[in-house]
Amino acid sequence: MKSNKWPLIATLLALVIAFFVFDIDSYFTLDYFNQQKYRLFDYYQQHPLQAALVYFCVYVLVTGLSLPGAALMTLAGGAIFGFWSGLLLVSFASTIGASIAFLVARVLLRDWVQNRFGDKLGAINRGVEQDGAFYLFSIRLVPAFPFFLVNLLMALTPIKLLTFFVVSQLGMLAGTMVYVNAGKQLAEVDSIGQVLSPGLLFSFLLLAVFPFVVRKVMDVIGARRALAAYEKPAQLDANVVVIGAGSAGLVAALIGTTVKAKMVLIEQDKMGGDCLNTGCVPSKALLRSAKMRHYFERMEDYGVQHSGDVSVDFPAVMQRVQDIIRTIEPHDSVARFESMGVECVQGQARIVSPYEVEVGGRRITTGNIIIASGARPFVPPIKGIDQIAYLTSDNIWQLEALPEQLLILGAGPIGCELAQAFARLGSMVTLLDMEPRLLPREDQDAAAEVAQQLEADGVTIILNAKALAVEQGTLIVQQHDAQQRIAFEKMLVAVGRRANTSGLGLEELGVELNRNGTVLVDDYLRTRLPNIYACGDVAGPYQFTHTASHQAWYATVNALFGVVKKFKVDYSVIPWATFTDPEVARVGLNELEAQEKNIACEVTRYGIDDLDRAIADSEAHGFVKVLTRPGSDKILGVTIVGYHASELISEFVLAMKHGLGLKKIMATIHIYPTLAEANKFAASEWRKKHAPEGLLQWVGKFHAWRRG
Repeated sequence: MKSNKWPLIATLLALVIAFFVFDIDSYFTLDYFNQQKYRLFDYYQQHPLQAALVYFCVYVLVTGLSLPGAALMTLAGGAIFGFWSGLLLVSFASTIGASIAFLVARVLLRDWVQNRFGDKLGAINRGVEQDGAFYLFSIRLVPAFPFFLVNLLMALTPIKLLTFFVVSQLGMLAGTMVYVNAGKQLAEVDSIGQVLSPGLLFSFLLLAVFPFVVRKVMDVIGARRALAAYEKPAQLDANVVVIGAGSAGLVAALIGTTVKAKMVLIEQDKMGGDCLNTGCVPSKALLRSAKMRHYFERMEDYGVQHSGDVSVDFPAVMQRVQDIIRTIEPHDSVARFESMGVECVQGQARIVSPYEVEVGGRRITTGNIIIASGARPFVPPIKGIDQIAYLTSDNIWQLEALPEQLLILGAGPIGCELAQAFARLGSMVTLLDMEPRLLPREDQDAAAEVAQQLEADGVTIILNAKALAVEQGTLIVQQHDAQQRIAFEKMLVAVGRRANTSGLGLEELGVELNRNGTVLVDDYLRTRLPNIYACGDVAGPYQFTHTASHQAWYATVNALFGVVKKFKVDYSVIPWATFTDPEVARVGLNELEAQEKNIACEVTRYGIDDLDRAIADSEAHGFVKVLTRPGSDKILGVTIVGYHASELISEFVLAMKHGLGLKKIMATIHIYPTLAEANKFAASEWRKKHAPEGLLQWVGKFHAWRRG
């Protein structure tokens, strides 16, 4: 910081310190004003110009130094000077004071902030240069934003002083009117009975509802501003056009038609999307077949003798997968949705404007658009990979023969599930990942349980390894300081998924994307254009079928009823599972996230190897781990590893959603013998650690006394 700024800093510090050291802040309280209001009224009657000048200067000084007391002075302005005079004084004094604070912050901080963080503030600077006046006006209209903070933050941006002054003057006017009027009404209160006067009650009501009204008005203004460049058709073909008939799109169409809205559903491929055709359904069907083979190998664990090996008819296994898909298909079919009133259209959709979607040469006009186009497997740019017929979660279901050597890139949930399935069906599977362990989003102990079972199933796990190139049926891998070649017959790429946004016309409309390629949406799932929404895998942040359905409710309800009431999407209790054997299920925080976010928590663990039903089923492995607030039974997160963990987690999901603690779970009767008892026993473990030892000692003495 330049040396010539230090005198200004010293002066400001001296004034602020004096304000508190000499107890000047005590004069800016409602109690003090009530004690002195009649003296202030008399002084104003005798010296009106002098009183107004002193008040004006003090107000400018307080706001210019960002000292507490502006709200009280605004009320006092209305009380002493009346509505119109008080409004004139407060309006200009507050704007001048804000401009002084703005200038001080700009002189002292802007250059330093921009030099240090300019690369990260580029988008903000561009936004302020383009729409700074509108942003400032919106903020000034809502009194909930701290007055001094707005002055400081805007000073760090490129907005001009004159623009800041004029917009602040206009933006604060409505709020100033409400506060000055409230002060005028308060000045007329001399008794308790007058507190219930209509004027005062109306003023308090204005104070309470003003921020909400302003937000609503600004929302409408913002929407009209964003859509100003587009002409809305006089007649609309649909209330909502939904692009994509996966889990998000189907739920959106179902909700819309249930509330009698005209819904058009566009799908370029198969109804049901990834979940039905290439994801959840086929993978779970394959895992079940693989588990049957695994159970055969474990027959002796159950006292059942067998001779010889069991053969896997891989074409029959894949046929079973397809049969299961066809069995479920009617649930997501065109016939079913058209019978409910949804218009289903086949083809590639392109958004022409916020009110028009083009598909197959036809233009459909609509009031709202929901993008639910899903995601596709991401294929990393590995040298030579485009020269081979690699597999992904999309096309692996077309395999006709079981690969002898299967190399899987990616040890996340998809990679781990398919690695175990193919290993148990008879393939020699190698699982490779760049991370130091598999399932990197899960806790170390959970990932270790899965890794142990995968290795027992014959999977070769290679971690901390980077794929460099594909050459002649081998993958060249860099691991630590050495390179090695891994031979394979087939390679499955399972390193993640990329949102389907290309070809939709989003770039032409200026709809922004996140760094990971998902559509940028706000808390209401709106894009930059407020009548275009996005949900499901294309929006993130979670890429699960159940979260896609969850988001679809918010997107559809906000699209259809947002003019009356909008709902922020709730991600507070999101469960998920990896369907390996053992399964890994989770909701809320785990230990890894708690450490990363520096969240204090208490960990309670119950080993499922002690559970009667698990022992009876010869599935006595895994654990239930619960994170709670220190000293409280409030659940912050749960991880379950074991047999049917994805089913067991539901009790904790319900508890977290409705604020039930571990004491409630412990007090709930669970059927014996069931796996669900593990949840109750985990709650009991927490209770044991929090037993009232002092009280129990006295209870013991009481029982001893009764025995004589």
